[in-house]
Amino acid sequence: MARPTVQVTIASPSDQDRLIPLWVQLRSETGQTKEWAERAAQDGRMEAALSRDDVRVFLATSDDRDTGFAVVIRSPLSGLGDEQAVWIDQMWVAPEHRGTGVAKALLTRVSAYGEEQGSTQVVCCVPTHERGVNRYFAKLGFASTVTLRVTSTASLRRKLTGVAESKGAATLRARRSLRARARDDVKVASGL
Repeated sequence: MARPTVQVTIASPSDQDRLIPLWVQLRSETGQTKEWAERAAQDGRMEAALSRDDVRVFLATSDDRDTGFAVVIRSPLSGLGDEQAVWIDQMWVAPEHRGTGVAKALLTRVSAYGEEQGSTQVVCCVPTHERGVNRYFAKLGFASTVTLRVTSTASLRRKLTGVAESKGAATLRARRSLRARARDDVKVASGL
């Protein structure tokens, strides 16, 4: 049986109703609750991304079904350099369509977009724990060049000041935070 043909188009703000279910499924697979992802999508986040000049969202379809997407950002490779790159910020293929050429079609379109924009590099952000995805990108010639580490601004500030928090203070802070969240949950549940 022949593989279905995959078409990749540039998504516009009018496509957000098609993209939101795919994005919600991606976020659910990566640990967010479905409710959180739906709220985030409905708050205008998708529409704002689709309207930005430096962002392209490519939507893949097979047999008239939306099967995946790639969110690409065009920016310099480095803050001090002028070499342009396209960054694959997010890429996702529906589980039932993995291994059917959807990712290849998306990456082909991303590569063409990079060339159209004069970019010489394609960068992808791949979670370190996703071994299969890392292997896939390595097989395509992507090399690991940096490790991204993320922290909150408040945590970094605390660490930089060198003020070590006592265990008791940390426990007290955690309890207060939990109580505050519980109060907020009660307000939300009761409609206040």
